[in-house]
Amino acid sequence: MEEEKQLFQDYMGHNVCFGCGKHNENGLQIKSYWEGEEAVCRWRAEDYHNGWKDVMNGGIMATLIDCHCMCTAMAHAVRVEDRALGTAPHYKYATGTMTIKYLKPTSNLDEVVLRAKVTEAKGRKTVVKCDFYSNDIKTAEAEVIAIRVFSSEDENHNSASFSS
Repeated sequence: MEEEKQLFQDYMGHNVCFGCGKHNENGLQIKSYWEGEEAVCRWRAEDYHNGWKDVMNGGIMATLIDCHCMCTAMAHAVRVEDRALGTAPHYKYATGTMTIKYLKPTSNLDEVVLRAKVTEAKGRKTVVKCDFYSNDIKTAEAEVIAIRVFSSEDENHNSASFSS
């Protein structure tokens, strides 16, 4: 019997982010989950995500990588604390840096798969490596530094900017 996938985005409050927000009906609405030690995201583009005909736009690819890695950082922090997703404290991450190497054109006709792994986590900083696949061919790779910008434990956070 296959274990039910817990989608990271289901535990992120009222998230309206364009890439990962399940409450943004016009967004990409990615879905990330653990598969062993890797965080996986499977996503299918629409014609309006084209860069060229039938080739995915690089900015869409960057958004997919960015949001998948921020969600991975959050889920990793909860996992290393040996807690269930959705339990307090709640964390939010923002992109510190993102370096993407585009290796090959990516089909806009087929499902893409992102596979991310945390390579370092220290304090508020989490480094995530992400590989981007189309038809089992790696078409991009990235290293993303995620910075924890919110913890529900903090008393001095800016709740107007980072409310749940």
